[in-house]
Amino acid sequence: EVQLVESGGGLVQAGESLKLSCALSGYRFESYVIGWFRRAPGKDREGVSCISSHGNRTNYANSVKGRFTVSSDYAKSTVYLQMDSLKPEDTAVYQCALGTDQGRLHPYYYHYWGQGTQVTVSS
Repeated sequence: EVQLVESGGGLVQAGESLKLSCALSGYRFESYVIGWFRRAPGKDREGVSCISSHGNRTNYANSVKGRFTVSSDYAKSTVYLQMDSLKPEDTAVYQCALGTDQGRLHPYYYHYWGQGTQVTVSS
């Protein structure tokens, strides 16, 4: 059974940082893509970033480019999202998801989802 478990969310002040983790288990294939998505109250789910399993291809939403960094530790089957210079508008539930199409930030391309972790940024 494929499972994705996010961790690292919390409450921070604007300008601070958080690092999210996404641990993957139960997936047998070497090549995959992990995407990070977020959903704020009353808004649609937004693709934030994605990375290939070996870390050689990444993509970012314009809203986080230059502030967020995605990375992959293939040996640990874990993907990280370093979030710096956080803003109140980054407040959302952050989910990671597994897919196979590189570079995609649309939920359509992802087939397995984690439960999510709450990130709250106060002003």
